[in-house]
Amino acid sequence: MRKVYIAAVLAVLLLTNAVALAAVAPAQDKLLKHGARGEDVKMLQKLLADTGYYAGQVDGIFGGATLEAVQRFQSYNGLKPDGVAGKETIAFLQRERSSTAPNRYSRELTMTATAYTSQDDGNGSHTYRGHVLRRGLAAVDPRVIPLGTRLFIKGYGFAIADDIGGAIKGNKIDLAFENRAEALQFGVQKVTVYILD
Repeated sequence: MRKVYIAAVLAVLLLTNAVALAAVAPAQDKLLKHGARGEDVKMLQKLLADTGYYAGQVDGIFGGATLEAVQRFQSYNGLKPDGVAGKETIAFLQRERSSTAPNRYSRELTMTATAYTSQDDGNGSHTYRGHVLRRGLAAVDPRVIPLGTRLFIKGYGFAIADDIGGAIKGNKIDLAFENRAEALQFGVQKVTVYILD
């Protein structure tokens, strides 16, 4: 009788572990598509933001802006632009996020870069295009770099031209940071900006 009880307990434990492992399966094994919600969507949005395809809020809601970002990423990388983020799309995003230089670009500019945050005097919490100010967004002179342009800045990473500023004229760019300490550490630098669109 004791052997039967131990075998039953072991079977329950194995089944519980299998269910728990399935619940924490990586997002790349799931198909994320329009209407999905949750932590896997947040991870997808973060990957898209880190690679300069998504300027919206990382809120875990796969809405129209996330769909558009996925399709844009897929088109740019030669994938079927179906707007569904599966294993292949996630793998391409992870590979691009880890890159230290763009694999293709249309223009290369040398610019003076400054850093800013929403905590700076005179700055709001949203960009000119209406997105919450965060790392990965940049203020530009739209006559030099059109708003919405995807960028890669050496020493900073991928960004989207999403904001403007009174002092940002000509070959100047203002890079958003999450906090004042990071912005002060960055300071003012000459940077190479790659125009990716």
